[in-house]
Order: sequence, then structure tokens, then C-alpha cells
Amino acid sequence: MTTTTGASRPFHPADLGTLVVMAWSGEAPDGDMPYLLAYSLGDAADGPDATTAAVEHLLTDNDLPVGGDLVDGNVKPSLPVSLLVEAGTAVVAMPHLNATVTPPPEWLAAVAQRGYAYFVFTTRPWPEAQPGKPVEPEALAAFAGADATLNAAAHVVLPARSLRA
Repeated sequence: MTTTTGASRPFHPADLGTLVVMAWSGEAPDGDMPYLLAYSLGDAADGPDATTAAVEHLLTDNDLPVGGDLVDGNVKPSLPVSLLVEAGTAVVAMPHLNATVTPPPEWLAAVAQRGYAYFVFTTRPWPEAQPGKPVEPEALAAFAGADATLNAAAHVVLPARSLRA
């Protein structure tokens, strides 16, 4: 008889709570860098800790190491995460998740120049940043640049695709 241990808990998208994706560009040594930040508000039914666990589950199930090395989608065509940029919007797609964001013009220019965006998907909830409400640049910089946010995140270079040939 064979027994199985460590059975994986099934993934439930509702455990993610409210997910938010933000786009902005920032200065880099070689020009503007287009960034995408994905985070949860931590508002799933079982609370912020369950939300953190669900986001980590989503990321690791999609070969995106949390707190690990940078994943370069340019050299990993099997990556189950994609970025579509079309008609002034950006769509991040992965199993169990599609998120659409309307980035600012400078982000669109930066992604057009580079051909990719730097995507950070953190397991750290940010309940203070409510969808539809403006986020002050200082608050974004404090959250996105915090070691607690970055160390609890998957970091991905996402090639930008479009519907045009």
C-alpha cells in the first residue's frame, strides 16, 4: 500500500481577497523603467494571513519564487504569466487571474521603448491602498520599496506583447 503525504491544498481564488495592480515608471540608469506592482488588500474572508498564504500559493504554483531570483520571461517562454499592452491598457494574465490596468502615458512610453515591464507581485497585503483612490507617490515608494514588500514578492521581467503582428 502506498500513502501520499503533503497533499497540496486546492487553490481558491477568493482566498486572494481584492487584488490590485498598479503601473508607474521610474528612473533607471538606462532610462525609464515601467513597473507593475500586484498586491492584495488582505481582505479575504479568513483575513490577511490567509490572503498572504493564498498569494504565495498562486505564485509558487506558477513557478514564481517568492523572495527568490528574478524570473526573466524573455528567456522563459513557458512562463505562465503574460503582459498584453494594447490601446492604452495593460493586462497581466496568469492562471486564476487576469488584471487590467490603465497605466500613465510615461509607463506606456517606457514599456514601448524597453519591450518589457518589471513586475513585482508581493504576498504582503496593503490594505491602506484602496482601489479607485489615489495613492500618494510617497506612500507607493514606501510600500513598494520596503524590504518587507520586496522580500515577500516574486520579481519578473514580463515581455510586453500586443495584438499587432
